[in-house]
Amino acid sequence: MNDWVYSVYSVSSVVKMPLLELKNITKDFPGVRALDGVSFDLNKGEIHALCGENGAGKSTLIKILCGYHPFGSYGGEVLLNGQPTRFKDLKSSEEKGIALIAQELALVPELTVAENLLLGRWPKKAGFIRWEEVHREAQRALDLVGLPLDLEKPIKELGIGQQQMIEIAKALSKKAEILVLDEPTAALTEADTARLLDFLKQLRKQGVSSIYISHRLEEVGQIADRVTVLRDGKSIVTAPMSGLSQDKIIAHMVGREVKNLYPRPQTKAGEVLLAVKDFSVEDPANPGRFVVKGASLEVHAGEVLGIAGLMGAGRTALLSSLFGASRGKVQGRLTVHGEERRPFASPEEAIGAGVALVSEDRKRYGLVLESAVEENLILAFMRKLVKHGFLDQPAIEKECDTQVKAMRIKTPGLSAWVNKLSGGNQQKVVLGKWLMTRPRVLFLDEPTRGIDVGAKSEIYELMGQLAAQGIGIVLVSSDLPEILGLSHRVLVLNQGRMTAKLEAEDATPERVLAAAALKV
Repeated sequence: MNDWVYSVYSVSSVVKMPLLELKNITKDFPGVRALDGVSFDLNKGEIHALCGENGAGKSTLIKILCGYHPFGSYGGEVLLNGQPTRFKDLKSSEEKGIALIAQELALVPELTVAENLLLGRWPKKAGFIRWEEVHREAQRALDLVGLPLDLEKPIKELGIGQQQMIEIAKALSKKAEILVLDEPTAALTEADTARLLDFLKQLRKQGVSSIYISHRLEEVGQIADRVTVLRDGKSIVTAPMSGLSQDKIIAHMVGREVKNLYPRPQTKAGEVLLAVKDFSVEDPANPGRFVVKGASLEVHAGEVLGIAGLMGAGRTALLSSLFGASRGKVQGRLTVHGEERRPFASPEEAIGAGVALVSEDRKRYGLVLESAVEENLILAFMRKLVKHGFLDQPAIEKECDTQVKAMRIKTPGLSAWVNKLSGGNQQKVVLGKWLMTRPRVLFLDEPTRGIDVGAKSEIYELMGQLAAQGIGIVLVSSDLPEILGLSHRVLVLNQGRMTAKLEAEDATPERVLAAAALKV
């Protein structure tokens, strides 16, 4: 790693005066106090994790730190190196050495690696961009993160892990002393996650400080020096990671002890609701190549069937094609409630047969973000709410109100836009939408991705209730403890093929990972 960026940094032990302090921060939005006297500090060469449920105030706090909420719009004080600091926008925060690595990456997909690394600060002479210097500076930035890439390659051709490292390289090339990482591993593979965490540890040795925000508490345990927990807009505790267990962090986040994070439903498998035989799905971009090949499975009433596998194994392709939403040609046979039939040709057919799918990307496939909670809840059930050719508004309000209460959705009202809700409550709206169709088989594709531990706990509790009602659940998750903890049986997909079928007692991490990585 080059040292030119870090010439201003001291790599000695952590100094006593905090590098950054946020003191007694308050922030109000119409009708809501988002932050109520929050204090937070960061030492030089420290990784300080910020934890809390969705809606706890984490995003608001970092938006104040990064100038998104400018000085004057909040109460309290921000200090850098002991001096009061006032940010009017994101640029003024960057100029003080603070860089935000947001969950939604700030890269332009059509531009090259070099163009993105110098975006907004391309060197010019006589009005013309000096491309030779752009490439020289871009290469120096890549060298900082040890990323060997073609500078002329468009960003859209890179993996998410590489894009994440380019964001960090861009920040370091601006001489950032503080990195603010907001859910940086949400879309990364396990391998990319491990590389990112190792790199942040290297930066810590160089004197770079990081504020690390993540719902993945196992990552927090691996990387953090200290942890601050927010709950309901208040700072609840700040303590060294060495003195906190994962259970203690969860208890601080939700305000109660959570003894069993992965409660497998105490139900017994009943009748076969859905049987799949020799199911194959062709890759629409590569005719003759199959993303799912010869898959067979059974879903029983009252069970949770887990489907594990590495990214790209075909898990999402399997669920979406079984739901009638495949983009490629489908082959195979289905037996639905004892009746043999061809695969579903559309989601409408699947819904009519009592099958529902909670997709992995709720914002893209699960919700209409700029619509009301009520409108989203009735999307899949609308035909049942028509009376004399018109939507039956009293029936709609009754159904939606019942679902909001049953799902414990935190919303100002049924007319509130769903994009104003936290991630956990958005996911509950998606679940509520499908439960209104009264499904017999429920496909859950990454149902807890990007939501906090409190919302996860409620979704796990709901899964237990649904299993007790005799609903068959198929769970796809990249969180191996989640799969192993909740499932009665586990199937492993590897490059579109099923390489293991395991009962819960036999489904160890070693066996699952071995089957997932097996050469097929």
